[in-house]
Amino acid sequence: MNDQERAARLAQIDQVVSQGPYQDTWESLAQFSVPQWYQNAKFGIFIHWGVYSVPAFRNEWYPRNMYIQGTDEFKHHIETYGPHKNFGYKDFIPMFKAEKFDPDAWASLFEEAGAKYIIPVAEHHDGFQMYRSEISHWNAAEMGPCRDTTAELKEAFERHGLKMGVSSHRIEHWFFLGHGKDFDSDIKDPIDRDHIYWPSMPEPKDHFNRDAECPPSQEYMEDWLLRCCELVDRFHPVIIYFDWWILQTVMKPYIKKFAAYYYNRAAEFGFPAAVNYKQDTYMFGSAVPDMERGHFAATQPYFWQTDTAIAKNSWCYTEQNDFKRPEDLVRTLVDVVSKNGALLLNVGPKADGTIGPEDTAVLKGIGTWMKLNSEAIYDTRPWRVFGEGPTNIEEGQFAESKEKIYTKEDIRFTVKGGSLYAAVMAYPEDGQVTIKSLSLPAFIGGIEKAALLSTGVEVPFTRDENGLHLNGPEINTLYPVVFKLQML
Repeated sequence: MNDQERAARLAQIDQVVSQGPYQDTWESLAQFSVPQWYQNAKFGIFIHWGVYSVPAFRNEWYPRNMYIQGTDEFKHHIETYGPHKNFGYKDFIPMFKAEKFDPDAWASLFEEAGAKYIIPVAEHHDGFQMYRSEISHWNAAEMGPCRDTTAELKEAFERHGLKMGVSSHRIEHWFFLGHGKDFDSDIKDPIDRDHIYWPSMPEPKDHFNRDAECPPSQEYMEDWLLRCCELVDRFHPVIIYFDWWILQTVMKPYIKKFAAYYYNRAAEFGFPAAVNYKQDTYMFGSAVPDMERGHFAATQPYFWQTDTAIAKNSWCYTEQNDFKRPEDLVRTLVDVVSKNGALLLNVGPKADGTIGPEDTAVLKGIGTWMKLNSEAIYDTRPWRVFGEGPTNIEEGQFAESKEKIYTKEDIRFTVKGGSLYAAVMAYPEDGQVTIKSLSLPAFIGGIEKAALLSTGVEVPFTRDENGLHLNGPEINTLYPVVFKLQML
């Protein structure tokens, strides 16, 4: 895209913003309301897949770390591929072939897991677009697999009744490859604007400082806006997910303009839309807050999302991945939903386009539980308390690494229609469960019947000042067990 074409496209973006129901002000963007489908869906899949899946070493930050002298990635790169001046990050692109990529197989697996929406990474920090673009030739449709993988996924997801969003991590590309200029590598000035290595600027010392020492330039921020709006027009995504660095103060006019453009396009073409953001980057009420690898300790009065990965150590596929257990992820889902949230769970496919056996097993394990218990997840809302029990959840981002040991007293609640759902997070083998929140007279509402949700079999119960006492069946399971309580 040349300068004249860029100017014309930016003018078109301004026109869409000026003529639509949403303007690029916080006051106007406050009209946003979370789409009903999103609040009902509860469970989505994130996909980190790209050129960084080729080295498959450590994590998706390999493109940055391979250029930082002294890191394990730097050493690994030289030992495996040779000096950076001879083999740089761009040289992985021909190796990213996706020769076994089957979008319908992915869609079938995600559907089986019980997910309702899918967010593939359209562009990560490395700057390689996973879709055909008019802005840069450095994309999967023209290089590597030579397939518009994002477009193929959208078609497959629609065939399987799944909604698709996209994520853009483009803003961090400003500095992501900048360390390649610190020594004799294949990254050196001058760099053409349309090259994947542009602009490779110095990395900020503090990623969460809103005023970085070397903030993105106007040219770069306009490029960011063009790419994001291109995603909107190409895919009509129901969600646009942004990573953290859009928090930069200089980005404020651009993130507001983008949201106005996106919401106006959604209104024009009739598709639901929501922006995901982190760290209070967007004004509260103008988008959906997301908490990375962390939860809230209690129910929130607003809808929110947590994103985490099946792997503990990486978002992309690596040969060193340490995988979580499906039963633990089901407990995470139950806890998050009880607090008015949704879970976006990441999968990291291999460079050849296959999803590994470990990820597959986890998704199938979640799906088995969801087939029997999804009634307590989909379309539900929080109860007056999220739950009870001694296990406390540490609140905040990146707090999930602390293991949570649930007990039979840890119970989470959701409601729908005339039913209250009580998920026992660590079910006792003898089936004897007491729900203290339903004790008399603390809760005087009538309970018509109780049943095991997975089978529909009614469960005897009594109630007194100590709680609702359920005489459940004996079950030996690692997963939460849900009781459906029908209210009078």
